[in-house]
Amino acid sequence: MSKANKAALNLKQFMLRQEVLKLYRDIFRTIRQVPDVNSRKDLQMWARQDFRSNQQQKDEVAVKMLLQYGRRSLTELKTSLDLSGVCKEKHFKGK
Repeated sequence: MSKANKAALNLKQFMLRQEVLKLYRDIFRTIRQVPDVNSRKDLQMWARQDFRSNQQQKDEVAVKMLLQYGRRSLTELKTSLDLSGVCKEKHFKGK
């Protein structure tokens, strides 16, 4: 399907899409810090599956709730890495 055939996103949808993409990148950047290869692969599979299963979600409220869940999961992962002494960042980035 070409881009011309896709419906244009309104501003809210565009902004939400950018937030989702940023969260996806942040999650994978953080997962790269996991020292155990098997755990890293499991986390990558979990993240991909979670994003793919919600890829077609159009409801703005639902997307915002999913973003909140993803941010909370990312914070928990960063906290776990920080407590284990693996996390390279001194302070959490983001909101």
